[in-house]
Amino acid sequence: MKPRFSQNVYLLGRYSFVRRFHHTHRRTFSSFLNNIRSNHFGARASSIGGGGGGGGTGNSKGNAFLLPGATMATILMLGALHARRLYEDKKIEEKRERGIELEFHQDVKASFLGILPLRSISRAWGSLTSLEIPVWMRPYVYKAWARAFHSNLEEAALPLEEYASLRDFFVRSLKEGCRSIDPDPCCLVSPVDGTVLRFGELKGNRGMIEQVKGHSYSVPALLGTNSLLPMVPEGKDESEEEAVGDKGDKSWLRVSLASPKLRESNSASPMKGLYYCVIYLRPGDYHRIHSPADWKALVRRHFAGRLFPVNERATRTIRNLYVENERVVLEGLWKEGFMALAAVGATNIGSIELFIEPELRTNKPKKKLFPTEPPEERVYGPEGHGLKLEKGKEVGVFNMGSTVVLVFQAPTAKSPEGSSSSSDFRFCVKQGERVRVGEALGRWREQ
Repeated sequence: MKPRFSQNVYLLGRYSFVRRFHHTHRRTFSSFLNNIRSNHFGARASSIGGGGGGGGTGNSKGNAFLLPGATMATILMLGALHARRLYEDKKIEEKRERGIELEFHQDVKASFLGILPLRSISRAWGSLTSLEIPVWMRPYVYKAWARAFHSNLEEAALPLEEYASLRDFFVRSLKEGCRSIDPDPCCLVSPVDGTVLRFGELKGNRGMIEQVKGHSYSVPALLGTNSLLPMVPEGKDESEEEAVGDKGDKSWLRVSLASPKLRESNSASPMKGLYYCVIYLRPGDYHRIHSPADWKALVRRHFAGRLFPVNERATRTIRNLYVENERVVLEGLWKEGFMALAAVGATNIGSIELFIEPELRTNKPKKKLFPTEPPEERVYGPEGHGLKLEKGKEVGVFNMGSTVVLVFQAPTAKSPEGSSSSSDFRFCVKQGERVRVGEALGRWREQ
């Protein structure tokens, strides 16, 4: 006769296996939490409690819920932001399909953002994304991010398990050959993966870039008052341009005296036009910045500004967005004249790193009360001769996504009645078009 409790013993055995499996994973995650607590709260506990015994038991129990709560809050925040982004993008696309161009209109939200501690929030976000994620959890986290923000995980240089934190995943490099650099010597390539927002030629003595229809900002305000920018009032010829540059631009004079060969090569070049291109990086884009051409970086400026968001809505509602935000500007010369690359920070992207200057730190706590403090400036190389940057090589990185503004000189033929010549620089991109690192932004022909 079969015993009547055999089925109960079988169920009890399965239940015991499930409990052991759950206990094992719970113990692994608990050890991960203990490591986080020991790293982040150990110094504080030792300073408060000295070498004493069990005074920190209550705090450790309270802190056990800190990381899971922060992780859940972060996931909910990202989900809400993504849902809002999808809704706004759909509305914007519908308006564009109807031929409606969005105009600048400052709203209540833009005014409210001005009183928020966005720099502190960005530093807190940076600390959170730097926390190490358990190895078994990493593929799930990164795949969820890729689905939400349309990232291509097949291009990642390393397996997903080797990116210890979200920050490491954000700044990941790509596999060899994922980005081919246009070899044409008469072209300027995109320094980032992103969306082309604006481009065109700068004219007049102020050099205005259109942020959005109804509002523009000046290039000198973006690059700094000490910029090497060769801006000349309309109606001036090249001889007057050199005189204005020598008299009015102290920074240009300083670099010219330090490096006379560079100055001579620029002044002896044929007539140049001044152009710009604004490229926006979404959170799911590849975040490294590459050199758009072979050039020499002479000066670096760091503007410790605000950290407003730089998405579509922000560009339509926040006045002087790129001028107000924290940014790092590289200025120098390439074979066609002036070149500047401005990496603009944003909310949760307070960290902009330069591979050519690893000691640079952005989004540091401000020591001054006034946001209009002058930028921190550094002249590269002995006697201002600069650093050589090769076309397509990595220059820096964003911790997430943001915006890059290129300002550069390029050939413009002296054609009668304003007609264009085949040797003129022409953009080969369209507004709203997606570009990748190494793809040509514009071309010209050698005369």
